Amino acid sequence: MRWSWRIATVAGIPVRIHVTFGFLLVFIFVMHLAGGRDVVKALEGVGLILAVFGCVVLHEFGHALTAKRYGVRTRDITILPIGGVARLERIPEKPLQEIVVALAGPAVNLAIACLLLIPFAAAVGNLTDPNKAAEALQGNFLAELFAINVFLALFNLVPAFPMDGGRVLRALLATRLDYVRATRIAATVGQGIAFLFGLVGLFGNPMLLFVALFVFIGAGQEAAAVQMRSAFDGVPVARAMLREFHVLRRSAPLSQAVELLLAGSQQDFPVIEDEPGQAAVGMLTRADLLTALAGGDTSRPVRDVLKSSCGIAHPLELLEPVFRRMSESGCSSIPVVDDGGRVVGLLTLENVGEMAAIHAALGRRAAS
Repeated sequence: MRWSWRIATVAGIPVRIHVTFGFLLVFIFVMHLAGGRDVVKALEGVGLILAVFGCVVLHEFGHALTAKRYGVRTRDITILPIGGVARLERIPEKPLQEIVVALAGPAVNLAIACLLLIPFAAAVGNLTDPNKAAEALQGNFLAELFAINVFLALFNLVPAFPMDGGRVLRALLATRLDYVRATRIAATVGQGIAFLFGLVGLFGNPMLLFVALFVFIGAGQEAAAVQMRSAFDGVPVARAMLREFHVLRRSAPLSQAVELLLAGSQQDFPVIEDEPGQAAVGMLTRADLLTALAGGDTSRPVRDVLKSSCGIAHPLELLEPVFRRMSESGCSSIPVVDDGGRVVGLLTLENVGEMAAIHAALGRRAAS
């Protein structure tokens, strides 16, 4: 995720914090001061937020470590102002496994709440006067953290996909329906609940508006991603690659790339060795070409600008893992090479998207 920095790595899982989380801490501090509280109270308020998000991170590790038991890797955990996000490499294969992974997060919050209940319950239990007991609970750090963890557990169980409760709903539907349809129904339910969140947020709870927006967008993205994965199921790269394309040699000047860019619709160009064999060495993307041209020198060789981190694909390789690699690396195109290392195709995200759209259209026609 852009604008996020890694602050730790636990159990092999990078933990990142988004820059907007710092804005949240500043906002909390300023709001406490604006409310007439002193600096100490304002820092206590910030401390409570940090403790809450510490619980949120543990919540996400509940998902990640449970998923690991089923062989699912977690790419990273990112802390955002509205909560945390654990990016699982894939969804567990069986609906029951997805239910267990989804419930693991709220279970962590309930476990934390039970641990917090012990110390302050003992302290309040020693007070025989109910009024004094109520005063002791008011503003008590442990009591507030207890209540927040209970709220987090219950709120995450709301069946608003892609929240935990929505994933449970999707998994339950998937026991009776195909996975794509189950996801579509769960996403629709989630977006409906997000709309209700938004209505409530309009009447005095701005944070709920952010949550509603996150749920609404997240539900749509998840449904689209599942639809795309369904289109790729069992499909080899050869089915989606472009077979008519231009290549550039490492020593070719950038002016040659400009001519090819203007002459056709191809945006990115595989780069090959100058020597016989034509082995692929990288990609020259449109964005990198334009950046290089800003210097005004079109005689520079392609090798100075090419991107070698995108990797390659094989025609018989399955499309889904290749697409995932491209998405993670930020590469919009990669060369497809045969067993001899010769470039035989070009795989682009645009063409992959077209293939998914065609699959979706054919699926809708078959359903009607």
